[in-house]
Amino acid sequence: MLTLYGDRQSGNCYKPRLLMELRGIPYRWVEMNVPGGETRTPAFLAKNPNGRVPLLEVEPGVHLAESNAMLCWLAEGTPWMPEDRLQRAFVMQWLFFEQYSHEPYIATSRYWLHYLKQPEEYRARLDEKRPGGYAALGVMEGELSKRDWFAGGRYTIADIALYAYTHVAHEGGFDLSAYPAVRAWLDRVAAQPGHVPMV
Repeated sequence: MLTLYGDRQSGNCYKPRLLMELRGIPYRWVEMNVPGGETRTPAFLAKNPNGRVPLLEVEPGVHLAESNAMLCWLAEGTPWMPEDRLQRAFVMQWLFFEQYSHEPYIATSRYWLHYLKQPEEYRARLDEKRPGGYAALGVMEGELSKRDWFAGGRYTIADIALYAYTHVAHEGGFDLSAYPAVRAWLDRVAAQPGHVPMV
């Protein structure tokens, strides 16, 4: 059985968990106390030298790190990863966008506000994150105003990756009222059979 080490409040940990739930893949969840240092112990660092979750144990002694890498592995051979070469590349395009242009702004802001609950300490840095986060939402709005899903003409891991932190963007101080296409897409994702909430 697969084992997923994670934190239930983390969008990155939610991504592989959501896909395994959608696929009906049995797995064992191991909750990690990240603030308490559980990912920095020698035992955990032996599994993932980067000391982060999520971490997926795919077989005894074999561990896969990075949430989007997990999505690719878990989706291989399923409708969540297109077979067509170009459509697969479009999925990857959005996975890279999520990590480079979306997660650093929206997820980081949420971490400071919702997870650490330190708005005053991070006020200046939060203000710096706002333009990048809204720029990412603007790109998403433009894409979703033309189509229902990000790649392949259907719900794929590109949508799962972007949903994880977008649906809780308000917890990072982002207002989605000006993004109707994004909000409609969030509803479509949540309505998928087998969908489970993050927490």
